[in-house]
Amino acid sequence: MINQILLLISQCRLNAVVEKQAQSELERGLTNSSFKFEREYRLSDRDIVDFVVHTDTGLVAIELKIKAQRMSIYRQLCRYAKHNDVAAVVLLTGTAMNLPALIENKPAAVISLGEAWL
Repeated sequence: MINQILLLISQCRLNAVVEKQAQSELERGLTNSSFKFEREYRLSDRDIVDFVVHTDTGLVAIELKIKAQRMSIYRQLCRYAKHNDVAAVVLLTGTAMNLPALIENKPAAVISLGEAWL
């Protein structure tokens, strides 16, 4: 299921300059898909992820950052991955960065915001 989510997200043409607009465009792409998702999902008082997609194995947490300090966003994704109901984490970003294949023993992926424009 995560590969299908990654494929859908990578095909969405998102604004790479204005984060709120990119979030609206991603929401439109998810709305037009068959995935059940929620925006601004509260994992805890401290952790609110931009989107989650509900899967049979748990939540796929999707964070969208136009620009990000690499270590700051990595720490944020680690916090998300520590939640028991999170099965995988995905970062969409305009910042050039990589993630390890697993964060807290859960699949992790990064997608460039410019990928769909190629």
